[in-house]
Amino acid sequence: MQREHQETQSQDTLKQQEAPAGASSIERLAEAVAAPSPAVSTAPAYALAQDPELIRDFIVESQEHLLSLEAQLLVLDQDADAAESIHSVFRSFHTIKGLAGFLELDDVREVAHEIETALDLVRQGTLRITPVFIDVLLAGADFLKQWLERLDAQAAGAEAGEVPPKGALLERVRRLASAPAGEPEAVAVTEESPAPEEAPAPNERPVTAAAAEAPAPGEAEARRPLATEQRSVKVDTHKLDSLVDLVGEMVIAQSLLRHDSDLAAVRSPRLLRNLTQLARATNELQKTAMSIRMVPIGALFQKMSRLTRDLARKFSKQVEVELSGEETELDRNLVEELADPLMHMIRNAVDHGIEPSATRVAKGKPPAGRLRLKAYHQAGNIAIEVSDDGKGLDCQKILAKAIEKGLVDGPLPDEEIQQLIFHPGFSTAEKVTDVSGRGVGMDVVRRQIEKLRGRIDIRSRAGEGTQFTFKLPLTLAILDGLVVSVGGERYIVPLFAVKEVVRPSEGMVNTVEGRAEYALVRERLMPVRRLYRQFRVTPKSEEPCESVMVISESRGKPYGLLVDELIGKQEVVIKNLGEALKNIPGVAGGAILGDGRVGLVLDLDGIFALEA
Repeated sequence: MQREHQETQSQDTLKQQEAPAGASSIERLAEAVAAPSPAVSTAPAYALAQDPELIRDFIVESQEHLLSLEAQLLVLDQDADAAESIHSVFRSFHTIKGLAGFLELDDVREVAHEIETALDLVRQGTLRITPVFIDVLLAGADFLKQWLERLDAQAAGAEAGEVPPKGALLERVRRLASAPAGEPEAVAVTEESPAPEEAPAPNERPVTAAAAEAPAPGEAEARRPLATEQRSVKVDTHKLDSLVDLVGEMVIAQSLLRHDSDLAAVRSPRLLRNLTQLARATNELQKTAMSIRMVPIGALFQKMSRLTRDLARKFSKQVEVELSGEETELDRNLVEELADPLMHMIRNAVDHGIEPSATRVAKGKPPAGRLRLKAYHQAGNIAIEVSDDGKGLDCQKILAKAIEKGLVDGPLPDEEIQQLIFHPGFSTAEKVTDVSGRGVGMDVVRRQIEKLRGRIDIRSRAGEGTQFTFKLPLTLAILDGLVVSVGGERYIVPLFAVKEVVRPSEGMVNTVEGRAEYALVRERLMPVRRLYRQFRVTPKSEEPCESVMVISESRGKPYGLLVDELIGKQEVVIKNLGEALKNIPGVAGGAILGDGRVGLVLDLDGIFALEA
């Protein structure tokens, strides 16, 4: 009771301070009514709690705080004395508690309050940060995250999931705050009873993405990015998607105008100058609209850091995470789609790749394994590397398993052996755990990356580690492609899937056993597919030497695609074909070309798989 009374006094002092000028509307209202006098009815707060817009604001701002505090907790896991991180985590829980109390979300408020109390003891020096303490704080953050997801689902009218009871979590937090004798490793008590809470100083008011106040000494560097966040606004993602679609339509309309035959006959310098200006403005608008969809990959990397920590503790391993290129931006939809493949790669690296500390020391390695996540731009694309310094891929073991399964019948180059881990169900793990060994489910990872119009490269050396590199387009809305023709039709081949384009010579393409066709290109044999057979189009010629062959790769194997002509390279806006045409084999979508004609965007993996 004494601690509760002290907490109330502390919070009353805080609430009486002037709200920062840049604070959001919900925070300013929370500051005004969070500590009402006994004579004031709480009915207005109850009414406000039923306001969907306020609930939505609370969800968004709390999610930002949870993202920030999780990053700071991972910092504390490496450096328990990082004062700036301790203050930042305290402020995040404090703000969530205040807003939840204002909206009468009692479970959220109570959990955040108890965690805030324990953190204040850390700030006073009564408790110290330990791995066990970090576990409890992360569990608290997960509880709040589940509550926010439940509120979000209810606000959207969807079925809301159940949130675990708060009792067990509250008990863990209170045990930390009271320093029980049974958990000496979790806390260190320097006094027999917690010291009274002091009223937070003015510079310790809640900080949100919309309100950044003057930092305390030593906190300026850690909190400086908030200054730029004051200029940001929250926009519904559906509005952004609609804007990008409309800009895409403008780009198509401008292209149609530029290729219009009637305008081509006009020789007016002023009209040509105006059309050039329109094209320049349209291109700039397109770049700006696409940049709006771009988000830094840092948030996704942070989630992977948390996953790595949890897995390392689960398997009693020491793993250090090294992040690079967190500021690299890519399409928001890509970031969402990359979460599952990256999660699978991290699980494999920690469970199967990185050895236990004793094994590493015996091999002359540092006891702590190193997991690296790196993102960077490369030739107009995005590259994401996931690497570890573990035991690497054992090519001989993989080959032996592949021969046992009947996948291959003899020796192969190391590069081809490593590709075998992407075969469905392939694994060299000696025992089954709830976390997959490297190889199990890797076919799912590859399919997901290929669905995003990307590919995976592998570099591995036994005993030294493994590096997986995802190469992806910056956005899913625009595609660089080769426009090809078959008969009178136009098709778009994604440029990222093209290895080379050749004109077949006499005798290069031959039929094997009267049905399957193969081409011998620089001493390498590859299957050949004729595009006109897939879409039942009459070609200009059925002779391979009068056609063009586009060489691509599918599931680690080279293929040749015969078309009539290569028209050129073009950047196109991908359009959905609608529900009725969405599952056509070999077709990824459609695009309006510069002359107004519609071209089908090809899914080469689908085409090659049809006749395999």
